[in-house]
Amino acid sequence: MTPVLELRDLVKRFPGHTAVNGISLSLAPGRFYSLLGPSGCGKTTTLRLVAGFEEPTSGEIWLNGKLINAAKPYERNVSTVFQSYALFPHLNVRENVEFGLRQKRLAEFRAKAEAAIRMVQLEGQFDRLPAQLSGGERQRVALARSLVVAPDVLLLDEPLAALDPQLRKQMRAELKDMQRKAGITFLFVTHDQEEALSLSDAIAVMNRGAVEQFGTPEDVYLRPGSRFVANFLGTVNWIDGVGVRPESLRIARSAPSAAFRQVTGRIARSVFLGNLLHVHLKLESGEDVCAEVPRDGDVFQEGENVYLHWLETDELRLPHP
Repeated sequence: MTPVLELRDLVKRFPGHTAVNGISLSLAPGRFYSLLGPSGCGKTTTLRLVAGFEEPTSGEIWLNGKLINAAKPYERNVSTVFQSYALFPHLNVRENVEFGLRQKRLAEFRAKAEAAIRMVQLEGQFDRLPAQLSGGERQRVALARSLVVAPDVLLLDEPLAALDPQLRKQMRAELKDMQRKAGITFLFVTHDQEEALSLSDAIAVMNRGAVEQFGTPEDVYLRPGSRFVANFLGTVNWIDGVGVRPESLRIARSAPSAAFRQVTGRIARSVFLGNLLHVHLKLESGEDVCAEVPRDGDVFQEGENVYLHWLETDELRLPHP
C-alpha cells in the first residue's frame, strides 16, 4: 500500500536553530496519527512543512506517491485546522464551510457543506456567525470546513488547546468518530499525552527536532524506547535505575512473596484524586516514589513504614541518556 504521506530525512533549519532534524515517517491512509512532544520539539514546524507554509532545508515530502517539496500550499491536497480556528468572522457557518469548495469550484457545494455541518452535529446553526458560537461549536465549524474538501491528510495543530478540560474530553471522542466516518488520515499535533494516547492509532514522540519513537499508544507507553519517552508519556519511578510506573506499584505492611521485587520505605503523604490515591513514599535509599492505589484499599498513615513491591515484568529497563 502506498503511504498517503511520507517524510524522508526531513530537515528545517532557522538561523541558529535546527527545528526539524532528520525526520522520517510513513503514514498509511485512513488512520489517526499524532506528533507528541514538549514545546519547541519541532512538531508544529513539521506540520507547517507538510502544509507548505515552510520550505524544508533538506529532505523530501511525498503525498500519495508524489514529491511535493516545490508545491504551493494551495497545490497540496491537505487541509489545516489551527488552534485559533481561523474562521471568517463576517461569514456564517454555512458560508465558512462552503468557502473551500467555492475556491476549488467544486460542484454541489451547498449540499456538501450542509452534509459536513450535519456530520459535526451543528444542524440548525447554518446561519449563525462565529461570534455567536461557543468555542466547541467554532471548533466543529473549522473541522467541517477542512473535511468537506476531502483532503488526503487533515493537519491539526493543537486544535483542542483553547477549550476547557471537560469540553476537550468531549471533543476527543467526537474527533476520533469524525476521523473514522470520513476515512481521512489525520495528523494531530499535541503536547498532551492523554490526548495522544486516547486518539491515536500511532504516535511519533518528538524531542529536539527528531522522532525518538514511533509506534502504537501501547508500544510507546508500555515499551518506551528511551527514558525521555518513558518520562514524557507519564510518571515513572526510577528505583535503583529501574523504571516502574505508579500503577504497577503495590504497598503492603508485611513482606510480599518472593515473586515480587521489593523495597522498604515510609509513607510521606497521600493525595486524593477521586477514583484513586497517589501515595508518595520516601525509600530507605532516599529516593522519592509515587504509587497509585485504589481509594477503597488499605489506608496508610503518614510516617508508616511499609513494603513497596512490583512484578519484574512491569519494569522499564532503559539506559541513561
